Amino acid sequence: MYLTVKETAEYLSIPEELIKKLIQEKKVRALFDGEQYLLNKEQFNTTLEQLEKYKKLYLEWLNEPIPEDIDVKDED
Repeated sequence: MYLTVKETAEYLSIPEELIKKLIQEKKVRALFDGEQYLLNKEQFNTTLEQLEKYKKLYLEWLNEPIPEDIDVKDED
């Protein structure tokens, strides 16, 4: 499924200008149909899945309880 620049910006919740910049820098693939650029929605799914995975792992790490302090005496 192909999305316009505006639809892609809404889908990713980022500004349209950033999408246009990424297209110009050839960091994302886009087709030009003579009037507008079209981006394949599937190229972002893997990235979004990875971001969700890392977000989940980070939240798990934040919610991990702090271990009790071991009473270690300095022997020096």
